[in-house]
Amino acid sequence: MAEKKSEKKKLEDYKKSNEEVEKIVEKAKKGEDISKDIKNSESKPETTAQEKKSEKKEAQKSDKKTSKPTEETKPELEREYIIPLRKKVQKVPRYKRAKKAIKVIREFLARHMKVEDGPRKIKINKWLNQEIWFRGIKKPPAKIKVKASKIEGIVKVELSEIPEKVKFDMQKEEKRKKEIHPSKKPTKKAEEERKEEKQDEIEKEEKEKASIEAGLEKQKIEAKEMKHTAKVKQPKQTQIHRKAMKR
Repeated sequence: MAEKKSEKKKLEDYKKSNEEVEKIVEKAKKGEDISKDIKNSESKPETTAQEKKSEKKEAQKSDKKTSKPTEETKPELEREYIIPLRKKVQKVPRYKRAKKAIKVIREFLARHMKVEDGPRKIKINKWLNQEIWFRGIKKPPAKIKVKASKIEGIVKVELSEIPEKVKFDMQKEEKRKKEIHPSKKPTKKAEEERKEEKQDEIEKEEKEKASIEAGLEKQKIEAKEMKHTAKVKQPKQTQIHRKAMKR
């Protein structure tokens, strides 16, 4: 797009220069002074270095925008595969089996999705990777169902059948992202609700503090009253001594 714009500008400048030359020639034929027109045409500055740099930057920006795949771009290929892992995974020692399973997935998709650069251009999703490593490095699943979509030579792989536990984890992560990076600005209603919630919390804290202070004051008053009351002497309790039985 930027190249087309630059070409259009060049053509327009070229046409303008031709028109000026034709006007000067007509004046010369009529016998008029041409010296001022020639000076004006010579004094016009050509495109400066800064303008050239700005044009280059605009061209680079437009190229970047076109090169980055947007969310609206439709994938070239979308397929679902059940990838068998047991045969190739069992050939490897037990402490390398989960790593081998991921390599097998990449090789399988590079072959079936017709990727030119091979397994480098295959991006495995976080949740798919987690599903393979779920039982540890020694016990990957025997087979796995996968959904692959190809966009501009890059293949993105996901779980086709997502279990409920994984769905719950995905929702949890989305909530965290929204809390850290809120996409939309809060509306007036939301701000008012937050203010009301804060006021309620402050009122509750004040009530709790007041109740604690009232309890402490009661305890102090009771202690003072106990000090001023006269101490009554309690009668001594006589102990009953056992007597020897008569013989």
